[in-house]
Amino acid sequence: MAERSNLIIADDGVARCGWVGNDPEYLAYHDDEWGFPLHGDRALFEKMSLEGFQAGLSWITILRRRDGFREVFHDFEPAVVAAMTPDDVEALMLDARIIRNRAKIISTISNAAIVAELPDGALDELVWSFAPAARPQRPRSLADLPSSTPESIALSKTLRGMGFGFVGPTTMYALMQSGGLVDDHLEGCFRA
Repeated sequence: MAERSNLIIADDGVARCGWVGNDPEYLAYHDDEWGFPLHGDRALFEKMSLEGFQAGLSWITILRRRDGFREVFHDFEPAVVAAMTPDDVEALMLDARIIRNRAKIISTISNAAIVAELPDGALDELVWSFAPAARPQRPRSLADLPSSTPESIALSKTLRGMGFGFVGPTTMYALMQSGGLVDDHLEGCFRA
């Protein structure tokens, strides 16, 4: 694998964003998910939850545990997750398939309760209402990627006002990137 500026040229000869590295799971995520428009309350709740668990960790750590997260959080069905009990929290604290952070587990359950109370489609509509109106210039380097934007700050503030946890501006920008609200594939990346 050769590196050219902020792009990675994999063994398949394809140029990708440099953050991908050479992990096959990361390559598949970059190629098939990251930056693709994501819709649906359940799908966005899952992504929001996983981004919250990622805070302070690398995304590959979450990807490698995603199946475990999906299993223990009932495929991120908000009403089912909202019904989880303190005994469930204790069981999750012993489950090595996920990140065992009590505050993040409790926050996921609390966030699910908020989502479950919203009308169908409301989370999708809310999140997408913060998509930037104009597309900024495509980033040329990893240094051009912001950690937050006015839109992610506003989304974070709105969600926090509704009672959501682990939805800081940086986490919400990561959600915006991964969920396709913004397209941060670098110039020269085959997905750009």
